[in-house]
Amino acid sequence: MRSGFVSIVGRPNVGKSTLLNSLLETKLAITSDKAGTTRNIIEGVYEDKDSQIIFVDTPGIHKPINKLGNILNKKAYASTDNVDLILFLVDVSTGFGKGDQFILDRMKEENIPIILVMNKVDQIKKDKLLEKINEYKDLYNFEEIFPISALKNDNVTALLNTIKKYLPNEGKIFEDGTFTNISTSFYVSEIIREKVLRLTKEEVPHAVTCLVEKIEYAKGKVIINAVIIVDRDSLKKIIIGKNGSMLKRIGMEAREDLEEYFGKTVYLENFVKTIDNWRDRDRYLKELGLDDLEEK
Repeated sequence: MRSGFVSIVGRPNVGKSTLLNSLLETKLAITSDKAGTTRNIIEGVYEDKDSQIIFVDTPGIHKPINKLGNILNKKAYASTDNVDLILFLVDVSTGFGKGDQFILDRMKEENIPIILVMNKVDQIKKDKLLEKINEYKDLYNFEEIFPISALKNDNVTALLNTIKKYLPNEGKIFEDGTFTNISTSFYVSEIIREKVLRLTKEEVPHAVTCLVEKIEYAKGKVIINAVIIVDRDSLKKIIIGKNGSMLKRIGMEAREDLEEYFGKTVYLENFVKTIDNWRDRDRYLKELGLDDLEEK
């Protein structure tokens, strides 16, 4: 059985989490159009009769402007340690920029096979795609160049079959039934955070976080208490909205995803609070992976 670790790397918003979800045929990683949406290393396990592939979703590598950015980059770099293959994802609709070149230069040092994955091909014309393939093949000696649309699941199965060729034939790494390294509480908190980011657009920065206080299982239902934490009152007002309208909408949309995940009716209680004591502050910083909020 072929098995191994495959790291998905690229700059922010090129579709790494969308590709992970498409490869696994389920929603594991949250997505939004904001840079910095993915803050943690998320592993998802694909398995069939002849392979077991551990896909590693990473934060987008970017030029950091604060300590959070530095932390995210370090996590992304660490995700390529000891993997068997790197999927280097680029947004073909925006072209190959300085950020992509920076990542490629870093990946060259790893001496790990790299497949260039050209995502969002549905957004450009076919003749333009052929031009870009010819352009990209001269950038580096990639093992393969794969055009796909992760959102539309176009050519993803072919990519999956190609990945298998580059994995060692060493048997299973994880026991049967292992699907991810994240906990249920983490998944719930991420789903709520996704709705905050999507619904508030640019009004709320990606540093907002969510913590699950309690998950209680009852007959045919799941009761969840969660708290959305921000670092200032102005953001709290935005998330709550007029007469609580935004918070209600966040809860409704999160509940739809969570009911599909649990397969049960979900009762979700969301609260919003600012960091108003040291306990909140410690939890907030731990979630972000920071020791302080000061920008460098």
